[in-house]
Amino acid sequence: MLELEDGRHIMDCISSWWVTIHGHAHPVLAEALYKQAQKLEQVIFAGFTHEPAEELARKLLTILPPSLTRVFFSDNGSTANEVALKMAYQYWINKGEKHRTRFIGFEGGYHGDTIGAMSVGKGSIWWDLFQPLMFTTDLLPYPATFDGDTEVEIKEQQTLSTIKQLVEKNGNSYAAIFIEPLIQGAAGMRICRPEFLQSLRKLVTELNILLVYDEVMTGFGRTGEIFSCIKSNTSPDIICLSKGLSGGCLPLSVTITTEEICQAFYSDDAKKMLVHSHSYTANPLACATGLASFDLLLNNPRSYQGLEVKHREYLNKYIVGNSKVEQIRTCGTIAAFDIKTESGGYFSEISPMLRARFIQEGFLIRPLGNTVYLMPPYCITSEQLESVYQVISKVLDTLG
Repeated sequence: MLELEDGRHIMDCISSWWVTIHGHAHPVLAEALYKQAQKLEQVIFAGFTHEPAEELARKLLTILPPSLTRVFFSDNGSTANEVALKMAYQYWINKGEKHRTRFIGFEGGYHGDTIGAMSVGKGSIWWDLFQPLMFTTDLLPYPATFDGDTEVEIKEQQTLSTIKQLVEKNGNSYAAIFIEPLIQGAAGMRICRPEFLQSLRKLVTELNILLVYDEVMTGFGRTGEIFSCIKSNTSPDIICLSKGLSGGCLPLSVTITTEEICQAFYSDDAKKMLVHSHSYTANPLACATGLASFDLLLNNPRSYQGLEVKHREYLNKYIVGNSKVEQIRTCGTIAAFDIKTESGGYFSEISPMLRARFIQEGFLIRPLGNTVYLMPPYCITSEQLESVYQVISKVLDTLG
């Protein structure tokens, strides 16, 4: 719960932009932060290391696909993707393939607000002003699906065919493909199937292009499994993690890659090494809460694995059949649907109106345009979740 200035309490139904996976002020995370603060609050990570970072890296590698072996710390999701961009580009440069200067992304993709991250998701409507600063990215249609979708396989094949056409046209000029696996967040909680990721993995391997998973949002249980790559039984060449990594307590991110890619720039030669650093890289406080958060996830997997069943139960009870709703979809802890409106998209006028109505009712729900979505902390109870759906249904009934 959050307390407003006027004393009212509201339930955070979106985990405060998807980070507070265990809820606010969790005592286990607070204790971990307190204990670490008495030992080491910060140390330069260039030429030094510390126990919380090493332990967190080891724990991550025990869960991720075995091909991912090298962990690079930074401090937010945008930066994790910037590091992935540099890794992918420099990998090919160090292998003597300097022509690989292009990237492939997906329409609606969001990978952060720095220039490189914007470039691989440059189809976003927010960034038109900065287009002249962005590098070349070819965008693919994201094969988004929903309950009752009969054309999903056609959409998937069209996207895969487009990749082949791009490679035929531009030759070996691509360094990597970036994708939000299973769910595109900021684009409106658009969901793709695990089968598509499996086909994508196979194709990019054949085409000799690196595959980057941006699991900044989808990681740490959001899709109903600890990571999307685990749920889809696929293994990217590079994976980016943040948001839930520290349990929502402090900024922290990692970019994890394979031994082959790491060795391409693991060198004492300044012209070959990957040069990237931040003042707060692998901050011990953030790593400590990350370890505590990870233990909470591993010790209670039902907290996130069971939410999809509850979402479907309440969707069927309160939302399905409503004539104002379309394209209902769920994936793990996330549920979403679109409200039928003449002005769709992110800047739909219905969004601020709905947000204000939900706040009045005591719930922090922040629609993405005409898309209403829920991404609650894993501590939410069945009764609390049902109350959320009851309020959504109540508000929908008031729409003209």
